[in-house]
Amino acid sequence: MKKTHYSCGLDVVLELIEGKWKFLVLWHLASGPKRFGELRRLVGGVSEKMLIQELKEMVTDNITIRQDFKEVPPKVVYSLTEGGMALAEACKPLCTLGTEIANREGLTIGPFELSVER
Repeated sequence: MKKTHYSCGLDVVLELIEGKWKFLVLWHLASGPKRFGELRRLVGGVSEKMLIQELKEMVTDNITIRQDFKEVPPKVVYSLTEGGMALAEACKPLCTLGTEIANREGLTIGPFELSVER
């Protein structure tokens, strides 16, 4: 967290998920732990550098856990903390709304299947 004073609780949440990719990373990790490459494929369109930066911030903000297995080849797995799971749960209605808007406007979502029953 960058600030020490916020105008309201929503201000705190918005800082936690600010950025183009954090919300999507949060959403995909809600279905279970993922390795870096899998997350990058699921999020789509994010550079390796940007995803690394976003994940580091999410670890610092106690949203995700980074588990390094110290193996060769490297194996690192990301998962959500309890707070991260609560944040993902709170985001479900926004995902539902986004799907409804996409359907109404004739937009496509994917390549993954967006399920609110995560």
